[in-house]
Amino acid sequence: MTAAGGALSAEVCTDERAFAELAGDWDRLCRACPSATAFQSHAWLHSWWLSYGGPGALRLVLVRRDGELVAAAPLMRVRRPLPVLVPIGGEITDFCDVLVDEAVGVAGIAALADAMADLARTALVDFGEVRPGGAMERVYLCWRGPRRRMRDSVCLNLPAVPMKELVGRLPVTRAGRIRRKVNQLGRLGLEWRAVPHDETEAALRRLLELHRLQWAGRQVTQEHLRPRFLEHLVRAAVPMARSGQAVTTEFVHEGTVVAVNVMLLSGTMAGMYMYGFHPQLRERKVDIATMLMHAATDHLEAGELLTSGGVRTLSMLRGDEPYKYRWCPDTAVNQRFLLSRRRTHPLLVAATAEAAARHRAKQLLRKDAGPAVTDSASPTADRG
Repeated sequence: MTAAGGALSAEVCTDERAFAELAGDWDRLCRACPSATAFQSHAWLHSWWLSYGGPGALRLVLVRRDGELVAAAPLMRVRRPLPVLVPIGGEITDFCDVLVDEAVGVAGIAALADAMADLARTALVDFGEVRPGGAMERVYLCWRGPRRRMRDSVCLNLPAVPMKELVGRLPVTRAGRIRRKVNQLGRLGLEWRAVPHDETEAALRRLLELHRLQWAGRQVTQEHLRPRFLEHLVRAAVPMARSGQAVTTEFVHEGTVVAVNVMLLSGTMAGMYMYGFHPQLRERKVDIATMLMHAATDHLEAGELLTSGGVRTLSMLRGDEPYKYRWCPDTAVNQRFLLSRRRTHPLLVAATAEAAARHRAKQLLRKDAGPAVTDSASPTADRG
């Protein structure tokens, strides 16, 4: 296939060492793909693979033009029990997507779709958690075989504006309540700072220890307590902090770190990924969400990221927990794309039926349990 600037060629990489060596090319491609998020960075995906990847499962679809990487699909092969190609990142990754350099346009999308179809053979491509407007949407539209688009997790987003404007959007009574909570933070003498990148590892270790204390005695996502999650988060976030794709904030009270939050930055979006806080803040009636929002908007404003062409969305990422709705967020629904060859169409039909059954069961659960049950497909409710 030929695109402006030269012919396109595709290959599939299954070598973990070669994946590691792609860092420079991969991140250049990330910068050239407008829909990419921090979750598509090489630091995040490669670190995830080192912690969670299975032997012989790696399937990176790479499209090059004159040797330069211009499109990529980070996939892995699993069995459920039949063979399926899924995106790298797993359930701890809020947004999955492919990468396509905007300069290669439709030709790059078509080349990537054809290479993914060649790779699929007897497997189903099950690509979930794609943000609206993600590059995978374009692959779906030019897929030549059977395909199906479905809803995935709910995400809640706010405009990235200074705290005063964020509060000003709220109903009068609620805005007044939030302002009182902001004033309480000052009276308590609670302070926060963005840690330098060379202090990120220590801060993240504190975050997960505080997260454990925060959820002690309550139901928590067990994965967040496992060593491999800590290893992944540290290994990914340290280089991301160095490149400006992550910022870790520490909250200090009377000389002691009482909370830590990590936020991921990409293009026009800042995502509030995870936090941990000491239970004493709850005892002091500190409103944690207000504290985190105040610090996040302060950081974005101080870094002059709330300007035209900068960060425009402050995302609370996946999950529609009730506390998030106090901020009057906009709702965005991630997408799940099922793609097959004609001979594997029965796999697509079976996966669609299973997804429909799960959705019906979830709706019944919501009806029986009331509004406290969330509609998130990810195990991330304890992050916020």
